[in-house]
Amino acid sequence: MLSLIYSCGLRRSELLNLKPKDIDSNRNIVIIRQSKGNKDRITPLYRKMLELLRNYYKMYKPQIWLFEGQTKGEKYSEYSLQSVLKQALQKAEIQKPVTLHWLRHSYATHLLENGTDLRYIQELLGHNRSKTTEIYTHVSTKNLQQIKSPFDDL
Repeated sequence: MLSLIYSCGLRRSELLNLKPKDIDSNRNIVIIRQSKGNKDRITPLYRKMLELLRNYYKMYKPQIWLFEGQTKGEKYSEYSLQSVLKQALQKAEIQKPVTLHWLRHSYATHLLENGTDLRYIQELLGHNRSKTTEIYTHVSTKNLQQIKSPFDDL
């Protein structure tokens, strides 16, 4: 679940509302239906994530929701998802406070640092306004550090 949030830049509610049919392995996309603002969008589904999802599906065979709770057919709870994150942080010995939404922020920041155009990031995250996406330009310092000063050529 955490890997899917990060690899697709999902919101918590988007992850929990996914159904098995929303994973389109033929086109390598995840279809996010009725997200914030009641909009649908798609996001790329990468090979590694598809392999993880296939293994998960074989093991758990979800019926209605992609991620189901203890009872088949019931949606996985937000509380349980938060607990999964907390356990992962403990196992990784990460002391910093981390939220599920930070995985989404990290996805966007890493896309930007790898040269993805801000307009594509806006589309992938489902932002209506470019201003919302532009916060990631302030977060990323990697690209700033790679800029060569003209002074160095003097």
